[in-house]
Amino acid sequence: MIRGSIVVLLLSACGPTPVEIQIDAPPVVPPAFEPPLGATWEPDGAGVIFRVGSTHATRIELAIYDAPTGPERLRIALDREAGDSWRTRIAAADLPETIHYGYRVWGPNWPYDPAWQPGSTAGWITDVDAEGNRMNPNKLVVDPYTRELSHDPTGPGQLDGSIYAVGDANRAKDSGPLAPKGLVLRDEPIDVGIKPLRPIAEDVIYEVHLRGFTRAAGGECAGTFAGAAQKAAYLAELGITAVEFLPVQETSNDRNDVDPNSAGGDNYWGYSTLAFFAPDRRYACDRSPGGPTREWRAMTRAFHEHGIKVLIDVVYNHTAEGGGGSLLSLRGLDNAGYYQLDRAGTGFTNSNGVGADLATATKPPAANLTIDSLAYWRDSLGVDGFRFDLAPVLGNVCGPGCFDFDRAFPAQLAELFARPQTGGAGVDLIAEPWGTVGGTYQVGNFPAGWSEWNDKYRDLIRDDQNRRGVAAVTPGWLAARVLGSSDQFRDPGRAPAAGISYLVAHDGMTLRDLYACDGKNNGQAWPFGPSDGGSNDNRSWDHDGDAVAQRQAARTGLALLALSQGVPMITGGDERLRGQRCNNNPYNLDSPATWLDWSSPEPTFTTFVRRLLAFRAAHPALRSAAWIEPAQVRWRDAAGNVASAAYMDDATKPVLGWQLAGTALGDPAAAIYVIYNRDSKPAAITLPPPPAAAWYRVADTGAWMEAQANFAEPGAEHRMQQARYDLAARSLAVFIAK
Repeated sequence: MIRGSIVVLLLSACGPTPVEIQIDAPPVVPPAFEPPLGATWEPDGAGVIFRVGSTHATRIELAIYDAPTGPERLRIALDREAGDSWRTRIAAADLPETIHYGYRVWGPNWPYDPAWQPGSTAGWITDVDAEGNRMNPNKLVVDPYTRELSHDPTGPGQLDGSIYAVGDANRAKDSGPLAPKGLVLRDEPIDVGIKPLRPIAEDVIYEVHLRGFTRAAGGECAGTFAGAAQKAAYLAELGITAVEFLPVQETSNDRNDVDPNSAGGDNYWGYSTLAFFAPDRRYACDRSPGGPTREWRAMTRAFHEHGIKVLIDVVYNHTAEGGGGSLLSLRGLDNAGYYQLDRAGTGFTNSNGVGADLATATKPPAANLTIDSLAYWRDSLGVDGFRFDLAPVLGNVCGPGCFDFDRAFPAQLAELFARPQTGGAGVDLIAEPWGTVGGTYQVGNFPAGWSEWNDKYRDLIRDDQNRRGVAAVTPGWLAARVLGSSDQFRDPGRAPAAGISYLVAHDGMTLRDLYACDGKNNGQAWPFGPSDGGSNDNRSWDHDGDAVAQRQAARTGLALLALSQGVPMITGGDERLRGQRCNNNPYNLDSPATWLDWSSPEPTFTTFVRRLLAFRAAHPALRSAAWIEPAQVRWRDAAGNVASAAYMDDATKPVLGWQLAGTALGDPAAAIYVIYNRDSKPAAITLPPPPAAAWYRVADTGAWMEAQANFAEPGAEHRMQQARYDLAARSLAVFIAK
């Protein structure tokens, strides 16, 4: 009890007299320590509290190990809390210095039998019951909330994965000695620098594989978080404001590149998550316990110091457990609570093409796992945004065995996480707005707070550049894409930044190959193959093998991208014309074919990209926060006249110009004029009257200007002395009025 005193005044004939009275004040009670799910050290370090969620388990035991592999140190049963979480506490004195742990789980299909020991079948009824329960205490499962993971499920000592399987041949196999374990991390100071708060409308995104980004750059930490941090200054100078890494959450990829002759089984891209909170230790230079987390934070701080956001590609639609019987984590912990089951309850729905769908829209455990994981990467690891793989699967409310997209769960994520359109606290949410089954194509249907990959932009620009005369692209359709695809994204509360415009992504041709390949070639020998799958609808063209024409096409495509409304995205190596020899699906190739080659620069092309992105950054009219209205843009023909409705609807018209009212859009230039010749022949262009003193040519993507990097430095633009301008075939030119 805390004692205190107060002074009161007593009135008497002689006046007020102060008297001190002792009172007992209520004690100051510190708030109770309430750990999250996962394994958490108590604030005083006296012990660790382990909490895990399961709606259908009937018994859960925590197993502690001294090392990543080997025998158990101890095993203890958890207590069920109110609701669906389970808990236990272990004193620090009973724990090893480095704590490796996992869970053994019983359920309705395998009730607890005191006679059970690892490797026995005591208590077993069935591998999967009618409600979808698949518990098997012989399979040590990873805590879904572990902050780091010890190793992959498969490795030199266990190559086939049978210890994680069920059925008569594998049911009694004990996976504990070899299974991956969670690691218990002590709290460390979180220093990720100052997060950029700008709206996504201001960004240029650079999508890249974290390992492939620097694996070929050399140095002790090539291909790691530390290696990527060393490229922050390079990206900032290039004009990149947001780096988007392919999946960096722990996945099974240690066997990549071990045997080039078996590359077909590799998992280079990493779209198969095993632990949603853990940075992948294979991408860390420091792989000691806690090392990947510290190194990730240091990398994030390095990017933030250069004003660059860190975005990550996340996969919450399926897991590394696939669609079979392997029990690695969620399936052994609470299969019916995390996955979307089929109508029989004994199988799964698959709307992602890889494995069982997570039931994020219909089952609280899956929804909470997603929300908690996002919050951890945002708050503890400093991430500024997320790109959601096959995002419509997160909104499937039809099941089992069907698909019906509901925006409720994506809207909930937007409410919890989305950065305001004007910028500020929050994260950027980006959807890959399609899946692999009917009903999953949802471009334009995500709620306010989300941006989406705009495949309409990608396909139309490819058609216009590479399939002219085969695909009919009208000037009007092109205009709609240049202005941000309002036909797709202009719902209430959404702006042009709702569309992520791109020409290429990791999934498909590189920029170089888009203009240098007539089709895919995925059957090559390692390191450029073999890779199975890959789209046959590439809309690519090799420009008859003319390397000069290929480079010109790449410049024209990138210029269209940077001069369009919406958020532009390029892929790692586009600025250096990286190629993959026409392999359009190298998901399995952790090889020099997919790593950025820093020894083969394209200095002239890179200079073009840097100046192009600097021009976009200098001109707000090119990245308007609001939809551009008709009075703010004029569409013109080759003669400089305002294009008629008939002209805009005529796919045979080869020239399209657009004039942005710079002053009205808050731009330093009185106007910006872009003229694009889509034809296979040169075009004689007439510039419209300038709204200021004169037109100045900023850029021309034609091969004739390649020696000058096709782009003038600020202040060195060419003043036009006449209205006539000769524009090469399949090129564009940019002018400003000043």
